[in-house]
Amino acid sequence: MLASISRSLARRRPRLPLATATAAATAAMSSSDTAGSVADHPISPDTTRIGWVGTGVMGQSMAGHLLAAGYALTVYNRTPSKAQGLVSSGARLVDSPRAAAAAADVIFLMVGFPSDVRSTSLDASTGALAGLAPGGVLVDMTTSDPTLAAEIAAAAAGAGCAAVDAPVSGGDRGARNACLSIFAGGDAAVVARLAPLFKLMGNALYMGGPGAGQRAKLGNQIAIASTMVGLVEGMVYAHKAGLDVGKWLEAISTGAAGSKSLDLYGKRMLERDMAAGFYVRHFVKDLGICLSECQTMGLALPGLALAHQLYVSLLAHGEGGLGTQALILAVERLNNTCLDKKGE
Repeated sequence: MLASISRSLARRRPRLPLATATAAATAAMSSSDTAGSVADHPISPDTTRIGWVGTGVMGQSMAGHLLAAGYALTVYNRTPSKAQGLVSSGARLVDSPRAAAAAADVIFLMVGFPSDVRSTSLDASTGALAGLAPGGVLVDMTTSDPTLAAEIAAAAAGAGCAAVDAPVSGGDRGARNACLSIFAGGDAAVVARLAPLFKLMGNALYMGGPGAGQRAKLGNQIAIASTMVGLVEGMVYAHKAGLDVGKWLEAISTGAAGSKSLDLYGKRMLERDMAAGFYVRHFVKDLGICLSECQTMGLALPGLALAHQLYVSLLAHGEGGLGTQALILAVERLNNTCLDKKGE
């Protein structure tokens, strides 16, 4: 009964300031024995059932690593066909996040937008917390709102469960190769207990209490945004200067201008490969959350604002389903040029 009341209150209460929501989540965890209950049993394929919500570009690979390691996996996706690869490998498909959580000790979310996170975790009839048994853990790996992460942590604690916000960086390649950077926020003991699962997907670093994982990921996105603008502007300059852009990328890759963005996306842009490892529309969402956080903090970050506008221009051209490397298209349009000589 208490869990039901807590979830109902979590859905109806107004959005809290981040500091207030985080304090509420921390207080709720410390006032219960949730941390102790979820740390009682080591995680292993023999003792731990996994649920997974969201089997898109990233989620399918990440969940696949857990399945390959021998964990029993129950999955949910709005488009069931996108989960068929996992089902063919032995996962069980269900019809709601609640059903996935009911069959799991640890339930992961990897969805698109904060609204998706809210509905898949907190919805009274279909959300994961409605199905998760006391002592269970909800892990949201979506890049989302830090305030929402703290709200979910408070609701989970009120239900005798735990919640961790653990967004990732590394794109589709990092997901496939199990080398993602994972930014974990929540109760330290719970995050430590999840280590065997995180290790199957990449490297997890504990960032602090509820919402801290999301704040770390937002900082990551701010750094990437300006890096991508610099990379694309350099490529357009090299092209207009008459350089071989491929050789130019090779030349700068081992110097101070080298970056993960260059390694991941430089060749793709040259080859006009705009397939999404991370969607433009999701990056616009992330940068929008960053800007909202900056407004709350009174921060002026002009590089972030510029990158956001350039990516929004891609949405205006109907290119939200392309990968983030499609930023080259926005800067080419500004300069009436194209690195693909056939396009000029």
